[in-house]
Amino acid sequence: MTVSARRTRKRPLLAAAAALLTLGAAVAATPASAEPGPAATEAPAAADAAEPAQAQLPSSFQWTSTGPIISPAGNINSVAAKDPSVVQDENGTWHVLFTRVDTNGDWGLAQTSFSDWSEASSAPQTDLEASSAIGGGYRAAPHVFQFEPTGEWYLVYQDGLPAYSTTTNINDPTSWSAPRHFMDSVPDIVQENIGNGNWLDFFVICDDAMCYLFSADDNGHVYRSETTVADFPNGFGNTQIVLQDSAYALFEGGAVYKVGDTDTYLLIWEAIGSDGRRWYRSYTAEGLTGQWQPLAATEDNPFARSNNVSFQDGWAWTQDISHGELVRTSADQTMTIDPCNLQLLYQGMDPSASGEYSQLPWRLGLATANSTC
Repeated sequence: MTVSARRTRKRPLLAAAAALLTLGAAVAATPASAEPGPAATEAPAAADAAEPAQAQLPSSFQWTSTGPIISPAGNINSVAAKDPSVVQDENGTWHVLFTRVDTNGDWGLAQTSFSDWSEASSAPQTDLEASSAIGGGYRAAPHVFQFEPTGEWYLVYQDGLPAYSTTTNINDPTSWSAPRHFMDSVPDIVQENIGNGNWLDFFVICDDAMCYLFSADDNGHVYRSETTVADFPNGFGNTQIVLQDSAYALFEGGAVYKVGDTDTYLLIWEAIGSDGRRWYRSYTAEGLTGQWQPLAATEDNPFARSNNVSFQDGWAWTQDISHGELVRTSADQTMTIDPCNLQLLYQGMDPSASGEYSQLPWRLGLATANSTC
Protein backbone atom coordinates (compact mmCIF):
# COMPACT_ATOMS: atom_id res chain seq x y z
CA MET A 1 0.00 0.00 0.00
CA THR A 2 1.59 3.24 -1.08
CA VAL A 3 1.89 6.30 1.11
CA SER A 4 0.16 8.43 -1.52
CA ALA A 5 -2.82 6.12 -1.47
CA ARG A 6 -3.02 6.44 2.30
CA ARG A 7 -2.80 10.23 2.20
CA THR A 8 -5.76 10.63 -0.08
CA ARG A 9 -8.04 8.01 1.39
CA LYS A 10 -11.48 8.97 2.71
CA ARG A 11 -13.15 7.28 5.63
CA PRO A 12 -16.92 6.79 5.88
CA LEU A 13 -18.56 8.76 8.67
CA LEU A 14 -22.10 10.07 8.46
CA ALA A 15 -22.79 7.96 5.38
CA ALA A 16 -22.38 4.87 7.52
CA ALA A 17 -25.90 5.37 8.88
CA ALA A 18 -27.22 3.86 5.69
CA ALA A 19 -25.62 0.57 6.63
CA LEU A 20 -27.97 0.28 9.67
CA LEU A 21 -25.63 -2.02 11.50
CA THR A 22 -27.14 -4.09 14.24
CA LEU A 23 -24.08 -4.18 16.44
CA GLY A 24 -26.05 -5.42 19.40
CA ALA A 25 -26.47 -8.73 17.60
CA ALA A 26 -22.96 -8.90 16.18
CA VAL A 27 -20.94 -11.89 17.28
CA ALA A 28 -17.23 -11.32 17.91
CA ALA A 29 -15.71 -14.53 16.59
CA THR A 30 -12.10 -15.62 16.76
CA PRO A 31 -11.28 -17.10 13.33
CA ALA A 32 -9.37 -20.23 12.58
CA SER A 33 -6.23 -18.20 11.92
CA ALA A 34 -6.25 -16.79 15.44
CA GLU A 35 -4.19 -18.33 18.18
CA PRO A 36 -6.49 -20.22 20.57
CA GLY A 37 -6.61 -19.10 24.16
CA PRO A 38 -8.69 -19.54 27.29
CA ALA A 39 -11.97 -17.70 27.73
CA ALA A 40 -11.87 -14.68 30.00
CA THR A 41 -13.61 -16.28 32.96
CA GLU A 42 -11.27 -15.43 35.82
CA ALA A 43 -12.15 -12.29 37.78
CA PRO A 44 -9.44 -9.60 37.66
CA ALA A 45 -7.51 -9.04 40.87
CA ALA A 46 -7.14 -5.71 42.59
CA ALA A 47 -4.93 -3.10 40.97
CA ASP A 48 -3.58 -2.26 44.40
CA ALA A 49 -2.85 -5.27 46.59
CA ALA A 50 -3.46 -3.14 49.66
CA GLU A 51 -7.13 -2.68 48.76
CA PRO A 52 -9.46 -4.85 50.87
CA ALA A 53 -11.72 -5.66 47.91
CA GLN A 54 -10.78 -6.77 44.43
CA ALA A 55 -11.07 -4.05 41.81
CA GLN A 56 -12.40 -5.20 38.47
CA LEU A 57 -13.86 -3.73 35.33
CA PRO A 58 -17.63 -3.29 35.41
CA SER A 59 -19.89 -4.82 32.79
CA SER A 60 -21.34 -1.41 31.89
CA PHE A 61 -20.00 2.13 31.91
CA GLN A 62 -21.14 5.70 32.39
CA TRP A 63 -18.86 8.65 31.65
CA THR A 64 -18.77 12.38 32.34
CA SER A 65 -16.84 14.44 29.79
CA THR A 66 -15.32 17.87 29.55
CA GLY A 67 -15.94 20.06 26.54
CA PRO A 68 -13.10 20.39 24.02
CA ILE A 69 -9.86 20.91 25.96
CA ILE A 70 -7.33 20.67 23.12
CA SER A 71 -7.91 22.44 19.81
CA PRO A 72 -5.27 23.02 17.12
CA ALA A 73 -3.12 26.08 17.83
CA GLY A 74 -2.63 28.58 15.04
CA ASN A 75 1.07 27.80 14.64
CA ILE A 76 0.51 24.15 13.61
CA ASN A 77 -1.67 25.05 10.60
CA SER A 78 -4.31 22.41 11.26
CA VAL A 79 -8.07 22.11 10.92
CA ALA A 80 -8.18 19.35 13.54
CA ALA A 81 -6.62 17.82 16.64
CA LYS A 82 -7.27 14.07 16.53
CA ASP A 83 -6.07 10.53 17.39
CA PRO A 84 -4.54 11.48 20.77
CA SER A 85 -2.00 9.50 22.78
CA VAL A 86 -1.17 10.60 26.32
CA VAL A 87 1.52 9.81 28.90
CA GLN A 88 2.69 11.38 32.14
CA ASP A 89 6.46 11.45 32.72
CA GLU A 90 8.24 10.89 36.01
CA ASN A 91 8.16 14.62 36.78
CA GLY A 92 4.38 14.77 36.45
CA THR A 93 4.27 16.50 33.07
CA TRP A 94 1.56 15.35 30.70
CA HIS A 95 2.49 14.85 27.05
CA VAL A 96 -0.20 14.57 24.38
CA LEU A 97 0.73 13.53 20.85
CA PHE A 98 -1.94 13.92 18.20
CA THR A 99 -2.62 14.02 14.48
CA ARG A 100 -2.86 17.35 12.72
CA VAL A 101 -3.99 17.95 9.11
CA ASP A 102 -3.87 21.10 6.99
CA THR A 103 -6.37 22.42 4.46
CA ASN A 104 -4.54 20.59 1.67
CA GLY A 105 -5.10 17.25 3.41
CA ASP A 106 -1.46 16.84 4.54
CA TRP A 107 -1.45 14.65 7.64
CA GLY A 108 1.24 15.07 10.29
CA LEU A 109 1.93 14.87 14.02
CA ALA A 110 1.94 17.45 16.81
CA GLN A 111 2.89 17.49 20.49
CA THR A 112 1.76 19.51 23.48
CA SER A 113 2.84 19.27 27.14
CA PHE A 114 1.47 20.69 30.39
CA SER A 115 1.61 20.16 34.15
CA ASP A 116 -2.14 20.14 34.79
CA TRP A 117 -5.15 19.40 32.63
CA SER A 118 -6.44 22.91 33.33
CA GLU A 119 -3.50 24.13 31.20
CA ALA A 120 -4.22 21.85 28.23
CA SER A 121 -6.19 24.38 26.20
CA SER A 122 -3.46 27.03 26.34
CA ALA A 123 -0.30 24.90 26.30
CA PRO A 124 2.10 25.46 23.37
CA GLN A 125 1.89 23.00 20.49
CA THR A 126 4.72 21.84 18.24
CA ASP A 127 4.34 20.65 14.64
CA LEU A 128 6.68 17.65 14.51
CA GLU A 129 6.86 17.71 10.71
CA ALA A 130 8.44 21.15 10.76
CA SER A 131 10.40 20.86 14.00
CA SER A 132 11.89 17.36 14.21
CA ALA A 133 13.55 14.69 12.09
CA ILE A 134 10.15 13.03 11.68
CA GLY A 135 9.84 15.36 8.68
CA GLY A 136 7.20 15.70 6.02
CA GLY A 137 4.97 13.16 4.35
CA TYR A 138 1.97 11.21 5.58
CA ARG A 139 2.16 10.67 9.38
CA ALA A 140 -0.87 9.93 11.58
CA ALA A 141 -2.34 8.13 14.62
CA PRO A 142 0.45 8.43 17.22
CA HIS A 143 0.99 6.13 20.18
CA VAL A 144 3.63 7.14 22.73
CA PHE A 145 5.28 5.23 25.57
CA GLN A 146 8.63 4.72 27.31
CA PHE A 147 10.37 1.40 26.71
CA GLU A 148 11.62 0.74 30.23
CA PRO A 149 14.49 -1.68 29.34
CA THR A 150 16.34 1.09 27.47
CA GLY A 151 14.70 4.24 28.85
CA GLU A 152 13.93 5.49 25.34
CA TRP A 153 10.63 7.06 24.43
CA TYR A 154 8.88 5.54 21.41
CA LEU A 155 6.42 7.35 19.19
CA VAL A 156 4.55 4.81 17.04
CA TYR A 157 2.54 6.05 14.06
CA GLN A 158 1.48 5.17 10.53
CA ASP A 159 3.13 6.37 7.34
CA GLY A 160 1.74 3.62 5.12
CA LEU A 161 3.52 1.06 7.33
CA PRO A 162 3.96 0.78 11.13
CA ALA A 163 6.56 3.47 11.80
CA TYR A 164 8.29 4.75 14.92
CA SER A 165 10.60 7.50 16.11
CA THR A 166 12.52 7.67 19.40
CA THR A 167 13.92 10.22 21.81
CA THR A 168 15.66 10.19 25.19
CA ASN A 169 13.98 13.49 26.13
CA ILE A 170 10.23 13.67 25.60
CA ASN A 171 10.26 17.26 26.89
CA ASP A 172 12.06 18.30 23.69
CA PRO A 173 9.65 17.79 20.76
CA THR A 174 12.43 18.65 18.30
CA SER A 175 14.45 15.59 19.40
CA TRP A 176 12.29 12.86 17.82
CA SER A 177 14.34 10.74 15.39
CA ALA A 178 13.68 10.11 11.72
CA PRO A 179 11.06 7.44 10.95
CA ARG A 180 11.95 3.76 11.03
CA HIS A 181 9.65 0.78 10.48
CA PHE A 182 8.70 -2.24 12.54
CA MET A 183 7.95 -4.03 9.25
CA ASP A 184 8.98 -3.24 5.70
CA SER A 185 5.90 -4.66 3.98
CA VAL A 186 2.27 -5.50 4.61
CA PRO A 187 1.96 -9.07 6.00
CA ASP A 188 0.29 -11.62 3.71
CA ILE A 189 -2.58 -12.21 6.14
CA VAL A 190 -3.42 -8.49 6.09
CA GLN A 191 -3.29 -8.32 2.29
CA GLU A 192 -5.60 -11.33 2.09
CA ASN A 193 -8.24 -9.85 4.42
CA ILE A 194 -8.06 -6.09 4.07
CA GLY A 195 -10.44 -5.77 1.12
CA ASN A 196 -10.88 -2.07 0.37
CA GLY A 197 -9.65 -1.08 3.83
CA ASN A 198 -6.38 0.35 5.08
CA TRP A 199 -3.74 -1.15 7.41
CA LEU A 200 -3.50 1.41 10.20
CA ASP A 201 -3.71 2.48 13.86
CA PHE A 202 -0.74 0.61 15.32
CA PHE A 203 -0.55 0.04 19.08
CA VAL A 204 2.31 -1.60 21.01
CA ILE A 205 1.98 -3.38 24.35
CA CYS A 206 4.45 -5.72 26.10
CA ASP A 207 4.36 -8.26 28.90
CA ASP A 208 7.46 -9.62 30.66
CA ALA A 209 8.67 -11.62 27.66
CA MET A 210 6.94 -10.42 24.50
CA CYS A 211 5.92 -7.23 22.72
CA TYR A 212 2.79 -7.18 20.56
CA LEU A 213 1.77 -4.84 17.77
CA PHE A 214 -2.02 -4.56 17.36
CA SER A 215 -3.50 -3.03 14.20
CA ALA A 216 -6.73 -2.48 12.28
CA ASP A 217 -7.75 -2.67 8.62
CA ASP A 218 -11.07 -0.76 8.38
CA ASN A 219 -12.55 -4.11 7.37
CA GLY A 220 -13.51 -5.78 10.62
CA HIS A 221 -10.21 -7.44 11.58
CA VAL A 222 -7.96 -6.99 14.60
CA TYR A 223 -4.38 -8.11 13.92
CA ARG A 224 -1.61 -8.99 16.35
CA SER A 225 2.09 -9.23 15.46
CA GLU A 226 4.81 -10.15 17.94
CA THR A 227 8.48 -9.99 18.87
CA THR A 228 10.41 -10.60 22.07
CA VAL A 229 11.16 -7.86 24.57
CA ALA A 230 14.85 -8.63 24.02
CA ASP A 231 14.53 -8.08 20.25
CA PHE A 232 12.23 -5.04 20.34
CA PRO A 233 11.88 -2.94 18.18
CA ASN A 234 13.09 -5.56 15.69
CA GLY A 235 11.73 -8.95 14.73
CA PHE A 236 7.98 -8.33 14.49
CA GLY A 237 6.19 -11.16 12.68
CA ASN A 238 3.73 -14.03 13.17
CA THR A 239 0.84 -11.69 12.33
CA GLN A 240 -2.54 -13.21 13.18
CA ILE A 241 -6.20 -12.21 13.18
CA VAL A 242 -7.32 -12.28 16.81
CA LEU A 243 -10.80 -10.78 16.49
CA GLN A 244 -13.16 -10.18 13.58
CA ASP A 245 -16.62 -8.80 12.85
CA SER A 246 -18.25 -6.71 10.13
CA ALA A 247 -16.28 -3.76 8.77
CA TYR A 248 -18.02 -1.03 10.76
CA ALA A 249 -18.35 -3.14 13.92
CA LEU A 250 -14.55 -3.38 14.31
CA PHE A 251 -13.38 -0.39 12.33
CA GLU A 252 -10.18 1.21 13.68
CA GLY A 253 -8.74 3.28 16.57
CA GLY A 254 -7.91 0.26 18.73
CA ALA A 255 -5.89 0.06 21.96
CA VAL A 256 -5.00 -2.66 24.49
CA TYR A 257 -4.30 -2.24 28.21
CA LYS A 258 -3.24 -4.27 31.24
CA VAL A 259 -5.88 -4.03 33.97
CA GLY A 260 -4.07 -3.10 37.16
CA ASP A 261 -1.87 -5.78 38.71
CA THR A 262 -3.67 -8.67 36.99
CA ASP A 263 -3.37 -10.92 33.96
CA THR A 264 -6.55 -9.42 32.52
CA TYR A 265 -6.26 -7.22 29.44
CA LEU A 266 -8.77 -4.74 28.04
CA LEU A 267 -9.13 -4.15 24.31
CA ILE A 268 -11.13 -1.14 23.08
CA TRP A 269 -11.98 -0.76 19.40
CA GLU A 270 -13.78 1.97 17.52
CA ALA A 271 -16.96 1.18 15.62
CA ILE A 272 -19.31 3.16 13.38
CA GLY A 273 -22.83 2.90 14.72
CA SER A 274 -26.22 2.55 13.10
CA ASP A 275 -26.52 6.35 13.42
CA GLY A 276 -23.25 6.89 11.52
CA ARG A 277 -21.46 8.08 14.66
CA ARG A 278 -18.21 6.74 16.15
CA TRP A 279 -18.19 4.82 19.43
CA TYR A 280 -16.11 2.31 21.40
CA ARG A 281 -16.64 -1.39 22.01
CA SER A 282 -14.62 -3.32 24.62
CA TYR A 283 -13.34 -6.86 25.18
CA THR A 284 -11.25 -8.62 27.80
CA ALA A 285 -8.83 -11.56 27.70
CA GLU A 286 -6.65 -13.43 30.16
CA GLY A 287 -3.17 -12.71 28.86
CA LEU A 288 -2.24 -10.99 25.62
CA THR A 289 -2.61 -14.23 23.66
CA GLY A 290 -5.94 -15.11 25.28
CA GLN A 291 -9.27 -15.17 23.47
CA TRP A 292 -11.05 -11.81 23.46
CA GLN A 293 -14.50 -11.90 25.04
CA PRO A 294 -17.08 -9.06 24.75
CA LEU A 295 -17.33 -6.81 27.81
CA ALA A 296 -19.38 -3.73 26.88
CA ALA A 297 -19.66 -4.18 23.14
CA THR A 298 -23.17 -3.25 21.90
CA GLU A 299 -24.81 0.06 21.07
CA ASP A 300 -27.17 -0.38 24.02
CA ASN A 301 -24.29 -1.31 26.34
CA PRO A 302 -21.21 0.38 24.89
CA PHE A 303 -17.81 1.06 26.38
CA ALA A 304 -18.15 4.72 25.36
CA ARG A 305 -20.86 6.18 23.12
CA SER A 306 -23.12 9.22 23.02
CA ASN A 307 -25.76 7.31 25.03
CA ASN A 308 -23.48 6.72 28.04
CA VAL A 309 -21.46 9.96 28.03
CA SER A 310 -22.81 13.10 29.68
CA PHE A 311 -21.15 16.52 29.69
CA GLN A 312 -20.15 18.67 32.63
CA ASP A 313 -21.81 21.85 31.39
CA GLY A 314 -24.76 20.16 29.65
CA TRP A 315 -23.42 21.05 26.20
CA ALA A 316 -23.29 17.87 24.08
CA TRP A 317 -20.56 19.26 21.85
CA THR A 318 -20.05 15.88 20.13
CA GLN A 319 -22.06 12.79 19.25
CA ASP A 320 -18.87 10.93 18.30
CA ILE A 321 -16.69 9.31 20.94
CA SER A 322 -13.89 8.56 18.55
CA HIS A 323 -10.22 7.52 18.29
CA GLY A 324 -8.71 8.05 21.73
CA GLU A 325 -6.61 6.53 24.46
CA LEU A 326 -7.10 5.67 28.13
CA VAL A 327 -4.93 7.46 30.68
CA ARG A 328 -2.37 4.98 32.01
CA THR A 329 -0.91 4.61 35.49
CA SER A 330 2.64 4.71 34.11
CA ALA A 331 4.32 5.61 30.84
CA ASP A 332 5.95 2.24 30.21
CA GLN A 333 5.35 -0.49 27.63
CA THR A 334 2.94 -2.48 29.83
CA MET A 335 0.09 0.01 29.13
CA THR A 336 -1.30 -0.47 32.64
CA ILE A 337 -4.56 1.23 33.66
CA ASP A 338 -6.32 1.64 37.00
CA PRO A 339 -9.80 0.07 36.68
CA CYS A 340 -11.01 2.32 39.51
CA ASN A 341 -9.95 5.54 37.79
CA LEU A 342 -10.66 5.28 34.07
CA GLN A 343 -10.21 8.36 31.91
CA LEU A 344 -10.47 8.49 28.12
CA LEU A 345 -8.88 11.23 26.03
CA TYR A 346 -10.83 11.11 22.79
CA GLN A 347 -11.68 13.04 19.64
CA GLY A 348 -15.10 14.56 19.05
CA MET A 349 -16.57 17.20 16.79
CA ASP A 350 -19.54 19.50 16.24
CA PRO A 351 -22.46 17.22 15.26
CA SER A 352 -23.38 19.58 12.43
CA ALA A 353 -19.95 19.31 10.77
CA SER A 354 -19.74 17.59 7.40
CA GLY A 355 -17.54 17.38 4.34
CA GLU A 356 -14.35 15.59 3.31
CA TYR A 357 -12.97 13.46 6.15
CA SER A 358 -9.59 15.17 6.39
CA GLN A 359 -11.25 18.55 6.89
CA LEU A 360 -13.59 17.62 9.74
CA PRO A 361 -12.99 19.83 12.82
CA TRP A 362 -12.05 17.20 15.41
CA ARG A 363 -11.18 18.39 18.93
CA LEU A 364 -10.02 16.53 22.06
CA GLY A 365 -12.11 15.98 25.17
CA LEU A 366 -11.46 14.06 28.41
CA ALA A 367 -14.09 11.67 29.76
CA THR A 368 -14.01 10.16 33.27
CA ALA A 369 -15.82 6.94 34.12
CA ASN A 370 -18.34 7.20 36.94
CA SER A 371 -17.93 4.86 39.96
CA THR A 372 -16.26 1.86 38.33
CA CYS A 373 -15.22 0.45 41.74
